[in-house]
Amino acid sequence: MVSSGGVRLRHLVVITLVVGLVGLVVLRLIGGPVPNPGWAGVILLLFMAVGVFFAALPVKRLRERRASSPGSALRAARSLVLAQAAALTGAGLLGWYAAQALSLLPDLDVDSQRSRMWLLIGHALAALVLIVSGLVAQRICRIDPPDPGGPGERAASAGGVAPA
Repeated sequence: MVSSGGVRLRHLVVITLVVGLVGLVVLRLIGGPVPNPGWAGVILLLFMAVGVFFAALPVKRLRERRASSPGSALRAARSLVLAQAAALTGAGLLGWYAAQALSLLPDLDVDSQRSRMWLLIGHALAALVLIVSGLVAQRICRIDPPDPGGPGERAASAGGVAPA
């Protein structure tokens, strides 16, 4: 799913649409009430988005050579995977909450359904923030490939050891 270029917006749109369509079909087949999410879910999703972004900041400082202590490549890789997982999760959640909101559209004249719709819109917006946070963190964690004519490449091609 994730190529060497990372998570693409195209992948996220496909995930959102597939989860949304499957969710809408399942909700129509069940025929019961739409699950009632609470505002705590919105706060949790926003908290996760902030956490993903702040997990990528040490990698940014490392890339810009402003870090006080050398960071590990493993930490950078973990931050990248976290960012990609957040973007993919946000896409799935956005599709799920959109499916629930679409299933509520016929009953919007009822006050309780209207308040439930606002909850679902809040969840969908929080999932969108999680997607954006994941994509931004993925971009922050991207490390450019080494320069093909750089000092490390010349030493390695001459039979020497590349500097660490």
